[in-house]
Amino acid sequence: MNQTAELEINGMSCAACAARIEKRLSTLDGINSASVNLLTNKASVDYDPSQIDLKILIDNIEKLGFSAQAEPALQKTTKLDITGMSCAACAARIEKKLQSMEGISRAAVNLATNKAVVDYDPVLINNDNITAAIAALGYSARMESLEPTGPMDVETNETHHLRSLLTASIILSSPLILGMFLMLLGIEARFLHNSYVQLILVTPVQFIIGYRFYKNAFLALRSGGSNMDVLVAMGTTAAYLFSIYNMIIGDHNNLYFETSAFIVTLIMAGKYMEAVAKSKTTESIRALSGLQAKTARIIKDEIELDIPVEEVQIGDIVLIRPGEKIPVDGELIEGKSLVDESMLTGESLPVEKNPGDSVVGSTINKSGSFKFKTTRVGKDTVLAQIIKMVEDAQGSKAPIQKIADRVSGVFVPGIIGIAFLTFFLQYWLGGGLTTAVTAAVAVLVIACPCALGLATPTAIMVGTGIGAENGIFIKGGEYLEIAYQIGTLVLDKTGTITIGKPQVTDIIGLGDISREEIIRIAGIAEKHSEHPLGEAIYNRAKEEVGELPDALNFEALPGLGLTADWNEKHILLGNSRLMEQQSVDLSASTPFLDTLAEEGKTSMLLAINYRLQGIIAVADTVRDNAAAAIKEIKNMGIEVYMLTGDNQRTARAIARQVAIQQVIAEVLPADKADKILDLKKQGKTVAMVGDGINDAPALAVADIGIAVGTGTDVAMETAQITLMKSDLRSIPVAIRLSRTTMKHIKQNLFWAFFYNIIGVPFAALGFLSPIIAAGAMSLSSVSVVSNSLRLRRFKATC
Repeated sequence: MNQTAELEINGMSCAACAARIEKRLSTLDGINSASVNLLTNKASVDYDPSQIDLKILIDNIEKLGFSAQAEPALQKTTKLDITGMSCAACAARIEKKLQSMEGISRAAVNLATNKAVVDYDPVLINNDNITAAIAALGYSARMESLEPTGPMDVETNETHHLRSLLTASIILSSPLILGMFLMLLGIEARFLHNSYVQLILVTPVQFIIGYRFYKNAFLALRSGGSNMDVLVAMGTTAAYLFSIYNMIIGDHNNLYFETSAFIVTLIMAGKYMEAVAKSKTTESIRALSGLQAKTARIIKDEIELDIPVEEVQIGDIVLIRPGEKIPVDGELIEGKSLVDESMLTGESLPVEKNPGDSVVGSTINKSGSFKFKTTRVGKDTVLAQIIKMVEDAQGSKAPIQKIADRVSGVFVPGIIGIAFLTFFLQYWLGGGLTTAVTAAVAVLVIACPCALGLATPTAIMVGTGIGAENGIFIKGGEYLEIAYQIGTLVLDKTGTITIGKPQVTDIIGLGDISREEIIRIAGIAEKHSEHPLGEAIYNRAKEEVGELPDALNFEALPGLGLTADWNEKHILLGNSRLMEQQSVDLSASTPFLDTLAEEGKTSMLLAINYRLQGIIAVADTVRDNAAAAIKEIKNMGIEVYMLTGDNQRTARAIARQVAIQQVIAEVLPADKADKILDLKKQGKTVAMVGDGINDAPALAVADIGIAVGTGTDVAMETAQITLMKSDLRSIPVAIRLSRTTMKHIKQNLFWAFFYNIIGVPFAALGFLSPIIAAGAMSLSSVSVVSNSLRLRRFKATC
């Protein structure tokens, strides 16, 4: 299949240059057509990728003396599952290697998820080159599985494998540890203290169960790097070989086989607990994946067919019965029902659905049967997009992690250097060979780069997962960190603070007809109106009265209102200018009009047969809980602004209802982004909350864009945080979540650094035995992951 490539070309000075490039490209095998545009400095090439690749095209252009590159739009992103990483040093080495390769613009390796995300130029490099580079470092990499249960199966298999190895290691090591304790108690146990029995027990632990350490250490050293496995292999091998040396010279009282065996056992125990704990950090992904329906009942040629959900296509008609799960996204075309959308919004109350309304895959039909036409399937459904967003966020890095990454890159060589220095100093200062070896082994096994590598990603995984469970979707760790720093929050008014649809707020009688009659007659007059205020009046009348008859002689008067006739009544409905034109006495309305205007409401005056009968006030009402949410945000020390295109009077009226003092009014949609930039220039860290297409530029320029999920796809695509509920109380919850997550990250990094800073000197001075050092090393990783899991206690209540 042919492909079209767009290339940017630099160095062309005239039409002859463009013609030379076109001519050269056209002579190459596999090129169907080539067009070079001098004005845009671009070439469009139609080619057969099975015969020629983009690299050859660019090489040929460069041979003519010009420079060429693929357009940025041709950049690709690949996600890889990586196996064989044991610590942060492994992740740092892979990252460093990938980022040094030509054609790769970004590489992020996550130890907690065992994944890498790579942005690359397919002209210069491909997936095979990337995986080969990782393989050359001693790790295996493959394209991320598209099957959602795949990674979880791998995770489970890894956990089972570690448990089997740990069980075997405990069985073989226990007699050695028991023998050591009996010897310390002065109890003779000849069989357990027999050096040959100890050798037989420890050898399979050292070389079979501990094979993973040797293998990974060899692969790391072969590629010029080092990692935790190098430290473990060196430490345990030193203890093992030193014991054999003492056996050979006849010193059977100074054997350290139990040290070697117990170090391997403790580290395997740590790895097993770490794997179990890490699997818990991905519970949110498993929960989301488990929501997917397995089958769908489609209607073809008036026949109902149950098919796998993977086979559903766009445009299929799907039948849903009460209690069933909706398989994919679509639009309801027949019937009505109540749908439980709690998995999407967190709201427990079901949502009424009528023809024309959208339905979302994996939500649950609670009552009536209905049919819907599918609009999104597979990876395009809302659920699939949510899973992808959460996976991307959990695989991302926060800027704070750069500290740990820099340390991890030099950590292992530094520890090896300290271990050799410890050995020589202990021996030189008269401690003897035994003391020197045990101190050096303790240094090697206590050092733990794993804790550094897991400190940030595990907390991000849990934090973003909790957010997803509560309808708060954060696109990455960096945005969690920025949200933690928010000092200013800007809220768009329409659709964010307010509902976004005008509603009748007041009905005031000024004549001799009742309040109910006022709204009824106004509803009749507005029945066929297309104006938003007219629709609000008609909808309110329909709610209160029911079906309404048609008016006669309906006439819309732009900028004024309308006139109509009904039941021998001439109806005038509009603003004061309309009434003045029709000579209607407005004296009774004056006290009310000013008050309603101060409250930001639009007044519609109703006159019947040229006599004023009442006022209907219409306004875009404030969302429930908006005031409570803004109060909580302020209590967090964040200043709140309202941004709107309304005039100052209306804007201030709305702002007063929600206790916002800073109001930026009369702003054109195109100028919203400029207002955000003005705040940023004052040194503020700004978050922008919006829901519409016209909010997208402002969301993009803010430090953090927060989109309300009831808004447009454009707003949600632009924002870094998406709230699936329209309840503004989700905003303080998102900020509290970011602050809590950052607190845990800082705790993790502190303990990871503190542990190594304290532990290594203690081991070097001979205060720690290798066994205690190995136990401490294992616990350090587990404690970091466990601290991240404490985030699960986060209360998202508003």
